[in-house]
Amino acid sequence: MRLVEFSIEDNGVFLEIGKTYKINEFQSANYYYMLENAWGMSRPIPANQRLKSSCGILKEKKETLTSKLAILEFDE
Repeated sequence: MRLVEFSIEDNGVFLEIGKTYKINEFQSANYYYMLENAWGMSRPIPANQRLKSSCGILKEKKETLTSKLAILEFDE
């Protein structure tokens, strides 16, 4: 199992804990992942740590001083 954080702007109504969400992969120098419907974006992930799964389960939502985060678990 692998956990990945996504920055979100969710007010608590779109993302539900325990639900499976698809991700889209984008590549520049690193890989980036976007949650379906553009609900969130991952940090840059190096090519040697690229995700192999195309969907993950939302395990937790948390809020820091500067952002809101969704933590998804991927079956890897």
